[in-house]
Amino acid sequence: MYDVVIIGSGPAGMAAAVYAARAELSAVTVEKEPMGGGQVVNTYEVDNYPGLPGINGFDMAVKFREHAEKLGASFLSGDVKSVEDLGKIKRVTVGDQLLETRAVVIASGASHRKLGIPGEMELAGVGVSYCATCDGVFYRNKVAAVIGGGDVAIEDAIFLGRMCKKVYLIHRRDSLRGAKSLQNRLFAQENIEVIWDTVAEAIEGEDEVTGLRLKNRTTGENRRLQTDAVFVAVGIQPNSSTFDGLVDMDEQGYILADENGITSRPGIFAAGDVRTKQLRQIVTAVSDGANCIASAERWMIQE
Repeated sequence: MYDVVIIGSGPAGMAAAVYAARAELSAVTVEKEPMGGGQVVNTYEVDNYPGLPGINGFDMAVKFREHAEKLGASFLSGDVKSVEDLGKIKRVTVGDQLLETRAVVIASGASHRKLGIPGEMELAGVGVSYCATCDGVFYRNKVAAVIGGGDVAIEDAIFLGRMCKKVYLIHRRDSLRGAKSLQNRLFAQENIEVIWDTVAEAIEGEDEVTGLRLKNRTTGENRRLQTDAVFVAVGIQPNSSTFDGLVDMDEQGYILADENGITSRPGIFAAGDVRTKQLRQIVTAVSDGANCIASAERWMIQE
């Protein structure tokens, strides 16, 4: 029997693990991937986390985990199959294991959204990627295309511009959504070209990516862009399907929860990218994890 089971080991889950350990709660953090760390692991450079400007995302994830382990936090590798609310007790199924707990913190994060166009799934891993920092090195001195217009897409284009011969940033609108500081860095790189008002309709190639079929949304013009790789950065979707019917969600599948992590189900809390919120950043995820443990403590005292 645990006081708290934390689902997910990204920044929100790690912060919850740290605060649970400091509160001397009996807790375990369930992580789907052996390393954990969530999306931050694949971030080349984190420049907006206070006190650690320019830190590598992988290094940050390692620091988070080392901190939690130093305080005695426990971890369990596995895939959460279900969470059942039995009143004062919650039952979490991890693989073939059953965990019983008084409270649950859902910090399962979010995943990369797909384009849903021909060639995307067929060429995934052989030219189509969702992580520039993971796969960019394979396209050194080659041509790459990034699809998207937010912070991640701009960061990917900047990163790829350092090693690729040419980088195209393809955006469906006539202006980017990313931070102005990032846009300034993007436009300063001479080998990066932005293709405006354009969507990708298909990715071409057989054993590897050879090109993109594009359509201009304003003129209707079709064109073929030759490229060796396509990096997709069109947003994220919450990893919340396991909890469908357990807690209330919005139309996109984000768990409805306030800043304190309180969901529609007593004793079950949500933190990080999986919950409804204005800003999905590492710093807000960490805050969520801390708030969820505080809310869980308060709830266990009152029950």
